[in-house]
Amino acid sequence: MAMELKQSLKLSQQLVMTPQLQQAIKLLQLSRMELLEQVREEMDQNPLLEQPEEAPFGDTADKEPGEASMEAANTEMPAGVEARTPDAAPEFKADGDGPPEIDWEAYLNSYQFNEPTTASNKGNVATEDMPSFEANLVEKEDLADHLQEQLGTLRLNEAERRVGMLILGNLDHDGYLKLEDVEGDPLIRLANEADVPMSVAERTLRRIQNLDPKGCAARDLQECLLIQVSALKDKSAALLGLIIKRHMKYLESKNLPAIAKDLKVPLEDVVEASKLLPKLDPKPGRNFSGDDAQYITPDVFVYKMGEDEYTVVLNDDGLSKLRISGMYRSALKSGGVGPGQTKEFIQEKLRSAQWLIRSIHQRQRTIYKVTESIVKFQKDFLDQGIAHLKPLILRDVAEDIGMHESTVSRVTTNKYVHTPQGIFELKYFFNSSIARVSGEDTASEAVKHHIKQLVSQEDPRNPYSDQKIVELLKAQGTEIARRTVAKYREVLGILPSSKRKRYF
Repeated sequence: MAMELKQSLKLSQQLVMTPQLQQAIKLLQLSRMELLEQVREEMDQNPLLEQPEEAPFGDTADKEPGEASMEAANTEMPAGVEARTPDAAPEFKADGDGPPEIDWEAYLNSYQFNEPTTASNKGNVATEDMPSFEANLVEKEDLADHLQEQLGTLRLNEAERRVGMLILGNLDHDGYLKLEDVEGDPLIRLANEADVPMSVAERTLRRIQNLDPKGCAARDLQECLLIQVSALKDKSAALLGLIIKRHMKYLESKNLPAIAKDLKVPLEDVVEASKLLPKLDPKPGRNFSGDDAQYITPDVFVYKMGEDEYTVVLNDDGLSKLRISGMYRSALKSGGVGPGQTKEFIQEKLRSAQWLIRSIHQRQRTIYKVTESIVKFQKDFLDQGIAHLKPLILRDVAEDIGMHESTVSRVTTNKYVHTPQGIFELKYFFNSSIARVSGEDTASEAVKHHIKQLVSQEDPRNPYSDQKIVELLKAQGTEIARRTVAKYREVLGILPSSKRKRYF
């Protein structure tokens, strides 16, 4: 068979992920805090970007949401630059082989530098749901520092102080003495490191365990609880200590009759001793952990403005209002930027700033459109609560706003909305459908809400089993399997009926 060379034409389509498109997709899926960090990084790297002290909103009152806030996104590019959408890179026309020439004066005159990057709020509704300024400034006291301060008041010799500081330096967030690479008693390792006898280490450990909060520096849960029980002044404390020593498993499963039978004491005495358990803290160091509460700042607000009307308002507070630097603007207008590498650098940074501004604007517009569509589908939830949440999938919203499902998925991840029913992640409104005996299907979140309500209303002495919950839901018109109830119960953090049972 002869070998030969041929030329052929082939027509094909492919999606080219330009750097600008990648940036737009990346900004779309960022959370609010991540977006703020990204903007700060861009401002550090791009000298043409600046954040004005007071960015005027201009004449935005009569414009639609998403259109008033970014004249920069729709502004004309300089002469020789073709205006394109954010999902495509701009093409430049150049004379010869040199860098593209841009009519800077025309561009700077047409560019609305003072416009903010974020979409304006329709209705200009003020919000007061942000955490207080003081809440962001308060610094919690560290557990080791708290104990070290008390340790300084004790009369310790040099050896005790040395091993004591090692103990405090190896406490975890819950207040337990643990070493990651040590199996068994971690105090043996610390005693060797401090070069002190084990008896000195044990004596110092006991003194630390009785500091405030009691139970810190315990090596396991049983030791932690016993330390706290020994400080209780109650006639049942001795029996509770015996129960903790011998029957932790029965105590965890609340099998009080088995404990009474094994210890050969009346069940009433075991019940009285168990009543002391709420006074004990299994994690004595958690109030001093460095994990501060994380406040959620909603990306968008939904307000009820009339009997059947809701308004979607983007949260612009805290987002940078980006514009081109006034210093570079003046330099470009006056021709102070000469040819060569300097001019190429300015061109590159100007294009980068333009794409960033457009991408942020597109992100805000997309969040607005997705939230507006969710409001349309979930009006019953907004009016009446979680029990009336409807089944919804990404495709429903994607078809409603004319976008791809992947775009809707990115927008709803780590984005939060403030509604009359509370603050929810946008993904919360997308639920699978569960068939009902009669009427429309219900959302899985609504079923979880019903299960939570049933458990909250049950008799603590005779809690509902999973099968009983199935029967009660069926009586309400919702028919699901027992294993589904068990799965939803675990998701809600509800214990099985055997562990929910109370004797007092």
